[in-house]
Amino acid sequence: MFRGTSAITLDSKNRITIPTRYREELFADCQGKMVCTVDIQHPCLLLYPLPEWEEIELKLCKLSSMDPQERLLQQVLLGNATDCDMDKNGRLLLNGPLRTHAGLEKNVMLVGQLKKFEIWSEAAWQAQMQQGISKIQSGEIELTERLLDLSL
Repeated sequence: MFRGTSAITLDSKNRITIPTRYREELFADCQGKMVCTVDIQHPCLLLYPLPEWEEIELKLCKLSSMDPQERLLQQVLLGNATDCDMDKNGRLLLNGPLRTHAGLEKNVMLVGQLKKFEIWSEAAWQAQMQQGISKIQSGEIELTERLLDLSL
């Protein structure tokens, strides 16, 4: 399970370096093979270990290519999905369309989200966090039954 936020740098060859604390698990679980795609709700990327991505693909295969909404989702997620193999130094190459979608420049945030990572530009991540905390504090978000059951 991935958690926490890591400030990382996009290098001159458009690679990010996965923090050391995750590398051993990623090499053991998927030999460093990962898949990166766009997030359809936020200006960030989703980075999955290959076995987790394969589960997403199975779900996407069950959608109908004849239904315009389902096909659109398949096109966006699968059309942007890129294989990323982590090298022995923990580096992953992020292609141009992915970097453009997330507005990635030099300062990047890698955010653990249990079974995947999100990759944000530092500025977009800070704005997302400020907005989220403000909404929670103001009571703007609706507390669903599952949220009410969540005890921290």
